[in-house]
Amino acid sequence: MRQAIFLHFFLGTLACLSAFWVNAEDPYRYYTWTITYGTISPLGVPQQGILINGQFPGPILDTVTNDNIIVNVINKLDEPFLITWNGIKQRKTSWQDGVLGTNCPIPPNSNWTYRFQTKDQIGTYTYFPSTKLHRAVGGFGGFNIAQRSIISIPYPQPDGEFTLLVGDWYKASHKVLQQRLDSGSPLPLPDALLINGLPHSSTFTGEPGKTYKFRVSNVGIATSINFRIQGHVLKLIEVEGAHTLQENYESIDVHVGQSIAVLVTLNESTKDYFIVASTRFTKPILNTTATLRYAGSNTGASGPLPIGPTYQIHWSMKQARTIRLNLTANAARPNPQGSFHYGTIQVVKRVVLANSQAKINGTLRYAVNSISYVDPATPLKLADWFNISGVFDLNTIKEKPTLGPAIIGTSVIGTTLHDFVEIVFQNNETTIQSWHLDGYSFYVVGYGSGQWSANMTRRYNLVDGIPRHTVQVYPLSWSAVLVSLDNKGMWNLRSAIWSRRYLGQQLYVRVWNNEKSLFTENDVPPNALYCGKAKHS
Repeated sequence: MRQAIFLHFFLGTLACLSAFWVNAEDPYRYYTWTITYGTISPLGVPQQGILINGQFPGPILDTVTNDNIIVNVINKLDEPFLITWNGIKQRKTSWQDGVLGTNCPIPPNSNWTYRFQTKDQIGTYTYFPSTKLHRAVGGFGGFNIAQRSIISIPYPQPDGEFTLLVGDWYKASHKVLQQRLDSGSPLPLPDALLINGLPHSSTFTGEPGKTYKFRVSNVGIATSINFRIQGHVLKLIEVEGAHTLQENYESIDVHVGQSIAVLVTLNESTKDYFIVASTRFTKPILNTTATLRYAGSNTGASGPLPIGPTYQIHWSMKQARTIRLNLTANAARPNPQGSFHYGTIQVVKRVVLANSQAKINGTLRYAVNSISYVDPATPLKLADWFNISGVFDLNTIKEKPTLGPAIIGTSVIGTTLHDFVEIVFQNNETTIQSWHLDGYSFYVVGYGSGQWSANMTRRYNLVDGIPRHTVQVYPLSWSAVLVSLDNKGMWNLRSAIWSRRYLGQQLYVRVWNNEKSLFTENDVPPNALYCGKAKHS
């Protein structure tokens, strides 16, 4: 009798635990995306765009921390294609990063399935094509990660949220833009700015007296923007997955590739108000508008547009220094963001990267430390994994700027897993730069004018610098970041200004150790595509 009772108890407990384990597995979200050309007319002129399931911009991904994301991408273009997930860290899975250094492109009339997890992330992100100039004509969209219900947020729950994809736009097709770059000419100033694919007619409706989260991303390929809403205050709450100190702004700069989230309370008269984005550091200034509509409004937006900054570099740099980390807030995990005391960690490697414009063989190129990057036929990650020689080495690019003319090369900087690294971006040109690192967030610890020197480290913010994936570098200035390299893989460090990346302003960071373990890195996926020398390995 006792044995029977025990057996029933044991089986019941096992059933309960099994149910718990099944239910405790992180959810899966499945998507099938068909990539096609289609005629779009954002500026009133028909042009060829890139659509996802017939949509421009592409669908918004609304996900939750730790969701498993499965995206089957069917390429119906006439060119190879990849999508990269801007700001998604791809923990242990650089195989899924969607850039030519990690993935063979998806051939025309075929498909490939991405499989990755939003591991320990919250926040506002984007996705876009990483191949050629495809992202100039579409294929991009928002990627939002909400916190799990058990994790608190450091502000009252908003009454709703809106995703705004703001970016510059050209009337020319991506092939015409590419031909222009290939012929040695830089891209001109864009023709316009768009908000969610429209020049003026996007509308966002909310209830009077309520507060809404606006997720704002710069999905352009060339220009920084300033964002503002007529008659309303923007309370900054999040930057690329990090909760910020909640400062109020009348307007805020968002540079190429960056994302922010702000709270806006509808506490004005019931009417419509202008939402405004304008270019920064350009002549002329481009403007676009959308509408914030109070529910019940019968009055259109009117009056002068709220004035934004135009070329004031010091204004922008001063504002950037006010964007700081909320040390006491939880992010994706219950531990406070400030529990990682980055300012007390010993830096084991310093890398200084100087961007430049060059002529190589009589053609326009862009370079980093005098190396203008070219993609080899074999993805770097596959070459590294299968020990394929002749694809890259760790001596092509130096870790400090070098004298002499720029040359073509395949730049990879070698690091060891768990290195703590300082990266200084030195901009000796008269145009603003925007730098992005895949696989990571880095702590932005300093901005300054002129030439960086070791003495500048005394001015670093070693307490509450904001961690983000993309940092701006002002003209004739420098920016410094610190990063803990705890994510093994091959990671693209690139200019977010796409013409510069296309013509060589990028490199890769190899984060490596000599142990093959699923605790540090997943194996090559079974559906991996093989190309170049990897096809025969």
